[in-house]
Amino acid sequence: MKKWVLILSFIILNSLFPVRYSFAQCSICTKTAQQLGEKPAKGMNSGILYLAFAPFVIAGFVAFRWWNKNKG
Repeated sequence: MKKWVLILSFIILNSLFPVRYSFAQCSICTKTAQQLGEKPAKGMNSGILYLAFAPFVIAGFVAFRWWNKNKG
């Protein structure tokens, strides 16, 4: 029961932060994307998302293995 309360409070606290801060970009990436044009900027954004996705996959794999090991 305590685990669910902790998870629920974490979700509620994170949802209280303003959303406008989550859309911030660094100024260098924004300026570079504006100078490249439409199609190269989309490719650059896709590359950034691809590079950001890899650590989440690794952390998810480690968490899944840890969860399976400690489940029983």
